[in-house]
Amino acid sequence: MFRTAAVALATVLLSSSALTSAAVAQERVDPERLSNLTRVLASDEFEGRAPGTDAETMTVEWIAQQFAALGLEPGGPDGSWFQTAEVSRTSQDGPAVLTASAGGRTVTFARADDIIVGSDRPVDRISLKDTPVVFAGYGVSAPERGWDDFKDVDVRGKVILVIVNDPDFGAPEGHPVANTFDGQAMTYYGRWPYKFEEAAAQGAAAVFVIHDTAGAGYPWSTLAGSSTAPDLDIVRADPEKERVAAQGWISGEATQKLLQLGGLDLDALRVAARSRDFRPVELDGVTMNIEFGQKADRIQTRNVIARITGTEHPQETVMFGAHWDGYGRGTPKNGDDIYNAAVDNATGVAGILEIARLFAAGEKPKRSVVFVSWAAEETGLLGAEYYAANPVYPLETTVANINMDSLLPGDEIDPNIVVIGAGKSDLDGRLLPFAAREGRRLIPDPAPQAGAFYRSDHFPLARSGVPALFAAAGFTGHNEASRDYVANRYHTPQDEWTPDWTMKAAAADVQLIYEVGRQLADSRDWPQWVAGSEFEGVRKQSEDRRRP
Repeated sequence: MFRTAAVALATVLLSSSALTSAAVAQERVDPERLSNLTRVLASDEFEGRAPGTDAETMTVEWIAQQFAALGLEPGGPDGSWFQTAEVSRTSQDGPAVLTASAGGRTVTFARADDIIVGSDRPVDRISLKDTPVVFAGYGVSAPERGWDDFKDVDVRGKVILVIVNDPDFGAPEGHPVANTFDGQAMTYYGRWPYKFEEAAAQGAAAVFVIHDTAGAGYPWSTLAGSSTAPDLDIVRADPEKERVAAQGWISGEATQKLLQLGGLDLDALRVAARSRDFRPVELDGVTMNIEFGQKADRIQTRNVIARITGTEHPQETVMFGAHWDGYGRGTPKNGDDIYNAAVDNATGVAGILEIARLFAAGEKPKRSVVFVSWAAEETGLLGAEYYAANPVYPLETTVANINMDSLLPGDEIDPNIVVIGAGKSDLDGRLLPFAAREGRRLIPDPAPQAGAFYRSDHFPLARSGVPALFAAAGFTGHNEASRDYVANRYHTPQDEWTPDWTMKAAAADVQLIYEVGRQLADSRDWPQWVAGSEFEGVRKQSEDRRRP
């Protein structure tokens, strides 16, 4: 039993009557419905569900139709099914020039094979010439953890190279920095969006995250496969200040070639970077030229929101969410260019539709229940980020945000239920009795280095204080099926529904998630972040808005 479950059981102690009342629905999650909903949404007709395309219109209208058919009410602003977010979009326009030079020698890098590069600045051309290069360790500035990779070194106007993940990832037991962050569990500081943001805050001209499969949690092929998809970002007040000119990833092999121009070695620099005393290292005499064209415009993308109004406490909201988007059409694989995104995340949308059906079939909940199908998750959680900044329902009185992201097909019910972000809130303990009733147990994420808690739609709301539950995820590598999926289908055209799909195991997981949400919707409980969680402080600021 991990820490959250122990804390929650000591403080929550769900009674047998609570378990019973949460499971009174006459109907249960239907595996065949899950499969059929996934089949439709992941079909070629929806073209991979890329935001800002005709396929988005088809997708969001179809989801809204499903909610309407269940008898739910529109939950968006002004009685709409949709919340519209303004998004900046940039897409590749022509080839990229990527070279590094020193001492009369020039190395040329291939886009996608060696370096993946783009820009969130809404301009039609990026041109960086003879730009100095700096290795900046992990690119982390975290004063509350006593860590600063930048010190007083000026990286303004330079290309910086940073290592993926946190400084303590992979540190041997007893190393001076072990557990400075969260050990093998990636924090937000280890994620590429943070490293891009911090590079901009430091005034860098460009930033490349050095890839390795263990640290990133996925192979280079995953990045390369989606590298031609447009980059999306929320519209920013000052993109020149808030975003670097060029950003992306660089392979380990390409990094080594680049460092060798300056007489440096990647392995040695990795060792040096795992120290509080590390200071950025400029590649002596090395400069880079980065040039590429892009098409820049603005699009609108939409969250789909449905609601069941509570009978006694309608101002309090239990939220279920799952992102609808995929990568659309991208780099062909075996002649197929449609990234159908079946597991990730047509299954999650099917899951919340099934949960909505169970709520609609039973007695109305005492609290309001909201179902959100998020936009633009794959390009930076943008739909959820927009909602967190522009909430339709107050975040202070949002009871919990229950996330559904990637359910694997199969008949065999895993006795283990993976909890992403285990130990952060008492929601784990609220799930535990329902799991135990089925002879199942909760386990923490077996791949914490991938930072999955910071990579899905609950995170923007969690950062704003809303307690989050992210369980039964299918992509964490805890069994052979998920390992095979990550290695062979994740973010590729091979993530497709096939006629041999069965969803018995996924239905069992979704049923438990429903029961947790149902118990919360009929209770007066307010889930809490565990003491010391990074989200505890912001939630406490609004404590007077919540009644016990």
